[in-house]
Amino acid sequence: MSDKRGQSDAWRELLQRWSDEWLDPVLHEQERTEPFPEDVRRTRWLGRAGASLDEVGALEDRLGTVLPASYRQFLLTSDGWLNTTSDVERLLSAHEVGWTQDLDPDLVAVWTDADGATGARIADEEYFVYGEAQDPVSTRPEYVPHTLKISYTPEATEVYLLSPCVVSADGEWEAWFVAHWLPGVVRYQSFWDLMNDEYRRFRGDW
Repeated sequence: MSDKRGQSDAWRELLQRWSDEWLDPVLHEQERTEPFPEDVRRTRWLGRAGASLDEVGALEDRLGTVLPASYRQFLLTSDGWLNTTSDVERLLSAHEVGWTQDLDPDLVAVWTDADGATGARIADEEYFVYGEAQDPVSTRPEYVPHTLKISYTPEATEVYLLSPCVVSADGEWEAWFVAHWLPGVVRYQSFWDLMNDEYRRFRGDW
């Protein structure tokens, strides 16, 4: 996704495919606890209209930072989203997104009170591993208070976070998938990578 038009087209294609498969029981058999609203079924779109540039700019002003490109383009394509999987209720809209320490201090407390938060720092050669070779235990709990919380699920059983503590050369923030059943965190080099992996999980491909 090297240019803005390419990013926009890529997000629209992924999210439309995701919507179609959620809404077509022939394509996908995953259950949702509540039926999708009628307007969602009519439009075949689990998202919303994209946020405006002014709305995204207002979010960046509120946070005091520049958002990573793939997440910024997601908001411009769809300002929030219903279930990615049956375990994540929704992605937050631009006016709901906030720092984890403000939105979910309990989650921060769980991680910063953990033994790992006061233990030896994970070495870079262990930390900067992505994909199948990554060990979810190899994370850095001290980053959690600085992350951006971008999803909502009751009781926070599964959460998506973006970490400005790790920024790639092209400005992407590390993206985290946190789940109660994981011994740590599954980390991705960008929000785009996280969402593509979540789409594969939704399809049952892993």
